[in-house]
Amino acid sequence: MAATDFKDYYTILGVSKTASADDIKKAFRKLARQYHPDLNPGDKAAEARFKEVNEAYEVLSDSDKRTKYDQFGQYWQQADRAGSSSRGGRSPFNTTPGFDEFEFGRYGSFDEFINDLLGRMGNSTAGYSRTADPFSGYRTSPSSAGSATDIGANLDTEATVKLTLAEAFNGSQKRFGIGNETIEVRIPPGAKSGTRIRVRGKGRFSPHYTSQRGDLYLTVELTPHPFFHFDGDNLTCEVAIAPDEAVLGAQIEVPTPDGLVKVNVPAGIRSGQSLRLRGKGWKSPKGDRSDQMVKLMIVPPKELSAVEREYYEKIRDDRSYDPRANLKGVQL
Repeated sequence: MAATDFKDYYTILGVSKTASADDIKKAFRKLARQYHPDLNPGDKAAEARFKEVNEAYEVLSDSDKRTKYDQFGQYWQQADRAGSSSRGGRSPFNTTPGFDEFEFGRYGSFDEFINDLLGRMGNSTAGYSRTADPFSGYRTSPSSAGSATDIGANLDTEATVKLTLAEAFNGSQKRFGIGNETIEVRIPPGAKSGTRIRVRGKGRFSPHYTSQRGDLYLTVELTPHPFFHFDGDNLTCEVAIAPDEAVLGAQIEVPTPDGLVKVNVPAGIRSGQSLRLRGKGWKSPKGDRSDQMVKLMIVPPKELSAVEREYYEKIRDDRSYDPRANLKGVQL
């Protein structure tokens, strides 16, 4: 690996050089889930980043490899092979006599190690770059199907579950088919659109370790309701009232998730004003309730009986209130 191609595995995972093994695993899982090709179809940049994350984790999760990486940087793999040769093992890159007797510990600096290695390899390094990167021909990439990816998010499964407001408000049981397996999942009361539900151990099986399995993540999607809507955590609705109810006040019935409740409309209310029904809104995961906001809309009748018309005409002729009195002084 050329010096200019050096990859800082700690930076790739976003951890410090003193990070614990647990911190490294957590960082890897987060990034693997973020950049996994299944979650970023067709995104070449995400795919490349995913491979980098896997490569970094494969080295830093192995205590022996991490120690060599910390000591020798981009040449840790070559130092590892050289060390193996000095212990009697045969280097996979040995093409010259005497290479098996390689001892890294006898060199005063790493430059001496590189120079001696190149001298021993001689012309056998043909086909590899010896000017910019004497080890570029030996660089290996971690397999995309390696154990590091099995630990990460690629075994997790994502799915969407559609719920009616009644199912989400009260909670429900949903059945899912995963391959040849059918599972039942309990949806807790109070789910909203975007809520994620984790079902442990119901994701994909590892192709390498049959005892290992990912998780199933369900994202809730609520079907629209003709009456109830969300405003943050609160429920909202619109209720029509007649002109006489707005003028005189009234007691009306309003639907809530629990059924009809009686609501007092104060006299003189304006169209578009809202009344708050405390504790009649949506459930939270903790079990408490938000509020329900009732927007009142004054709706005049489209058809009048003879009696209604007569009385409305009397009101018009005898009305003392001018709703546009404040407009008389308006000018540019």
